[in-house]
Amino acid sequence: MVYPGVPHTHARYSKPVNSKSGEGNKPSSRSRHLDVMPICVLSEGAGPGAQVPGHLSRIPIPLITTSTDYSNKTVKGKVVHKGPLVSLAADDFIMKTVIQEEDAQPNASSHNPSINVVLCGALAKDFSQAVNQGDVVVASGFTVGKSPTVHKDKLHPCNLLLSGDDACLYVLRPPPPSDRRSPSASKRSTTLSAEVACRTKVPKYTYVRLGDLKAGSVVNVYGVVVFFKQPFRSRGTDFCSSLKITDQSNQKIGCTIFCEKLEDHPKIFQIGDIVRMHRVKTQFFNNSITLVNTFGFSVVTFDGAVGGAVEARTSSRSFHFDQDDCRTVEELRSWAAGQTLLPPVPTVTLSAVQPKAYFDLTCQLLAKAPVDTTCTLLRVWDGTRCPRTLLRVTLEPNVTEGRSSPSKERANLVANVFVYDNHMEFASQLKPGAFLRIYNLRAIPGSSKVPGITSSQSEEVDHLAFHLHGGTAYGRGIRVLPENSPDVQELKRVLEAFPEDDNDPLPELNDSELLEVWSTPPESLNGETVECSTERRCSHDLQPVTLSELKRSDPGRTHHVRVKLRSYEPRRLHQALKLYCSKCTSMLDIPDDELLAGLFSEASRESRPCSPPPWSLSGQVDIPGGSPGSPHRTLSVHLSTQLMSEGKTKELLFLMGSTLEETCRLAASYQNIVPVRSSGGHLALLDLSAPFLFRGRKRYYGCKQCSEAAVREPSADGVEVIDEKIIAEALGVQLLQFVLLMKLELQDATDTLDVFLWRDAELFFSVSAEDAAANQEAQRGIHQIMDTLCPPGGSTGECPWLDLCLAAYRAEDDGGRSQTCYQICHTAVAKPSSTRSEPDPA
Repeated sequence: MVYPGVPHTHARYSKPVNSKSGEGNKPSSRSRHLDVMPICVLSEGAGPGAQVPGHLSRIPIPLITTSTDYSNKTVKGKVVHKGPLVSLAADDFIMKTVIQEEDAQPNASSHNPSINVVLCGALAKDFSQAVNQGDVVVASGFTVGKSPTVHKDKLHPCNLLLSGDDACLYVLRPPPPSDRRSPSASKRSTTLSAEVACRTKVPKYTYVRLGDLKAGSVVNVYGVVVFFKQPFRSRGTDFCSSLKITDQSNQKIGCTIFCEKLEDHPKIFQIGDIVRMHRVKTQFFNNSITLVNTFGFSVVTFDGAVGGAVEARTSSRSFHFDQDDCRTVEELRSWAAGQTLLPPVPTVTLSAVQPKAYFDLTCQLLAKAPVDTTCTLLRVWDGTRCPRTLLRVTLEPNVTEGRSSPSKERANLVANVFVYDNHMEFASQLKPGAFLRIYNLRAIPGSSKVPGITSSQSEEVDHLAFHLHGGTAYGRGIRVLPENSPDVQELKRVLEAFPEDDNDPLPELNDSELLEVWSTPPESLNGETVECSTERRCSHDLQPVTLSELKRSDPGRTHHVRVKLRSYEPRRLHQALKLYCSKCTSMLDIPDDELLAGLFSEASRESRPCSPPPWSLSGQVDIPGGSPGSPHRTLSVHLSTQLMSEGKTKELLFLMGSTLEETCRLAASYQNIVPVRSSGGHLALLDLSAPFLFRGRKRYYGCKQCSEAAVREPSADGVEVIDEKIIAEALGVQLLQFVLLMKLELQDATDTLDVFLWRDAELFFSVSAEDAAANQEAQRGIHQIMDTLCPPGGSTGECPWLDLCLAAYRAEDDGGRSQTCYQICHTAVAKPSSTRSEPDPA
């Protein structure tokens, strides 16, 4: 978010985009690997039979982006760097090379004439043997991803991935000089140079049992899905999906997949599906082996039902699948059927839904419409009738997409599903008529005492509403099922039993006779209510003004208003927490643990022996494994001799070579832990993108721009407690401050107004941003306050009135234009104790 009048928020990291799947689309069980060698050596002037195919058109390297279709494109360049061939497994390799535009000028570096090319599988091995540095090559059948090393090597921001059957390289070479001593040898040489090298080669993939995985290797695996989450958007440009798989070794292994395109993620429909993943990297995380995708990653999914067709789900254009693969799928199906891996009932029909239950629903989408900025309504049916009264909804006119409703005979078969938060983006792309599986849907009972109730429905009747809450916990999400899915075929047979009556008028979705619902009905099932209001803490003697009067006032003044909170952003607290530098006024996002784990891992790999500072005493600390059977680790530590002489051994610890998880574990036993690495033979702090200090559950960050970081001994003279400020000063780190930043939309009878809550946010919530970053109780308190000020299940009329003090000031937006901004100040939430509401009299 970029807010005028507030220091701009910058992301601390740009997450590398993993390369795209090389495994192809429109699959069938009969697809087979093409037996053609993907390296073709061409001789100039050798004739039309030994040329790059004419239907391929060349694109210059500087014009390559991630948004173009390259299915019929080639890239031509000179090999300026050839990396080593790396063996990932038996008959599986990876290699990186750099090619440069042939006519690139020496001063054309700003136009990205050079690009990284990553080759996988047999293509990498053939390239290593057949291509030399200085050769000119033409690549086709490649995919384009973002280069994770662009800031390091200063090459093109994209890279080319050649993997799978469509990938091909043509090597262009001049004809060899004639052999004057032997005409026959000359003729033989000319014949060979004109020949297109093409020999059959069927790749043989080796698969590792999940129980045999070792950290730090790249492997191919099969597994039965025992848990999964549909892809969701990460903080970067990728979508992320996670799953857990198992096999006959009975090991359950977690997998995390980052891909920029949804179609490159595994197409998992239910627990029990079987996945095959090529080129996944094993790593040790949270005390267990996990899998992550790496260069050349590809995935194929199969239905896990015994006796079903072995049909692959993949968006790839081609993929390798032979009798061994078919046998493996069948073996996993048979094994899984004898285990307690699969739920007894994969999905629940509307006719079997119980109140308060979470369930998976397979259904057809009839229509959709936005409810508000936080909710989308999906109208669905599955051909069965829920025995309970379902909630009916009316929405604003002209917002509905698709058929509004079935015929009157089928009206009672239709359910309204409210979709929230991160699922709204996917819901907006759904097309009426699509077959869906909605995971972790909740059936919420509640009273229908809402204004606008119809005369045909009694006020005392309880209704049942269906909600897909935000987040991805318990695999929550939506998946579009293909037409050939066995579940879809069965659903179609059920739905076809209800013929469409074209003469029966269809009621509109926004029929005024339906119950009016504008957002999520309250989920508080225990009757507990919490009243909440605000109070001004300023000394201003001002009369309250309306928002329309406030907007007409000049900036530079303070105003009192009485308003209601209409909406706010961000809806997720972790996005409201920022890191602020009081010196350069920059504001940064707080990095997540996944990114931090990568920084710690990189620092650990690069650690080398170094000379400790003269003021330190070096030693080692033994860290037990996080799980039974996992090995202990011994790490180097450095302590302050001054603090040790004062009996403060646990006051400060400089720790080298640890993972993020190990650092957090040790932070429970030491007052202050400073992670360090070796640099040039001396101790140095980690990159300041990572915390420079751990104090219990709290982490402290430094400003890269304003810090002059170095490992020094803090002065403890006359100091009882060594805190973060003392350590930051000793290390030359400009300490970043945790702050809360939110944008609120206020409303009264005259107008609406956007205001910021920032400098006085801690006063407003009566909690420090630092505590909110580390304490779940503090986070829960902020959530409860915002839910009370702006109930997620009610209209503005249900919101409490707020007495606020607002400061108006001038600020410039991104375009340099001056505008008036407003900020809440000198105001705190007054929250009385919870009271249980009395039931209505009978």
